[in-house]
Amino acid sequence: MDLHTQIASHVRDLPRSGIRDFFEIVQSMKEVISLGIGEPDFDTPWNIREAAIYSLERGHTGYTSNLGLPDLRTRISEYVHRHFHVGYDPKTEILVTVGVSEAIDLALRALLNPGDEVLYHEPCYVSYSPSIVLARGVPVAVATREEENFSLTAEALAKKITPASKVLMLNFPCNPTGATQSRAELEKIARLCIQHNLIVLTDEIYSELTYDGQPHTSIAALPGMRERTVFLHGFSKAFAMTGFRVGYACAPEPLTEAMMKIHQYSILCANTMAQDAAIEALENGGKDVDRMRKEYELRRNFIVRSLNEMGLECFKPHGAFYVFPKITSTGLTSREFSLGLLEKKQVACVPGTAFGPSGEGFIRCSYATGLEQIKVAMQRMAEFVQETKARSGAKA
Repeated sequence: MDLHTQIASHVRDLPRSGIRDFFEIVQSMKEVISLGIGEPDFDTPWNIREAAIYSLERGHTGYTSNLGLPDLRTRISEYVHRHFHVGYDPKTEILVTVGVSEAIDLALRALLNPGDEVLYHEPCYVSYSPSIVLARGVPVAVATREEENFSLTAEALAKKITPASKVLMLNFPCNPTGATQSRAELEKIARLCIQHNLIVLTDEIYSELTYDGQPHTSIAALPGMRERTVFLHGFSKAFAMTGFRVGYACAPEPLTEAMMKIHQYSILCANTMAQDAAIEALENGGKDVDRMRKEYELRRNFIVRSLNEMGLECFKPHGAFYVFPKITSTGLTSREFSLGLLEKKQVACVPGTAFGPSGEGFIRCSYATGLEQIKVAMQRMAEFVQETKARSGAKA
């Protein structure tokens, strides 16, 4: 039996993640400085880890409600109202999930019929397009441009809307570019969504990590948007809790109920001890978030300055912990640059094409690693750029 022919066609034809493929090469090498995977280098703060330990010691080892621990949902409701200025009923409008990734999957599966179009901005997080395909939707990328600091414009979005458009996916601050959105542009996008009856999935996992005093605006808080928005957030990035796998979705009750139905049959509930840890994070994690954000901002300033000094154009992002420098001046493609840098200088970054075709000509560097390692990586990258340009000039 040829098992390849037995696999569902929409799964068989799905490409593997460009990030994971690249890092299989990285893992086969020694002494590599990685600016690749978007995972905080900080340990989860001790009080949060201790809450998980104490949860286990108290015997909190059973299932929770499908929606999540009531106390956690109450804390989430308070946190979202305080930080994002939009209110949700913790009893009926909040669902605790296994990371934001599950929340995205649930929302798409709950909303899409075969053939429904989902608009999303690109370059974007690697899972968006595949998640749409797995939910039997049609992905429609809206390219963002370096000249506009990779923000999404209402003008570009409007050109892609068709009668089949049903959902708009947003991710600001953005992975991989670090781009943010101004309130003025979000208001224009919101008007488009209302005009064309679009549902919005807004992934705001990096919202606590904004810099230069830039305020973060959630589209869910704008007039007329709460009723048509699924607000997605979690604990992985700002609280350095990637391995705990706790996220959440906030939405009007009919949407939450639909997502919960899928969740209860596929996952049942998020990890109980991780949910207890998440309660501690929301109650007492604010100072640690501030501390980590300040360190990220220092790293961002250094890495942006270093990239520009070596001749790789790079705008200063206002959010997340990524930079997205342009590498076309070297004459290499994104993949050629990333592989060459890895093989010759043992520095790992991600080709921009891992985040969609519009990422060609760029690479993603994460500054969620120690400043001393970043300094060494930038020195090695500068050497690689200089050597590459010298070889290119010699050939010319």
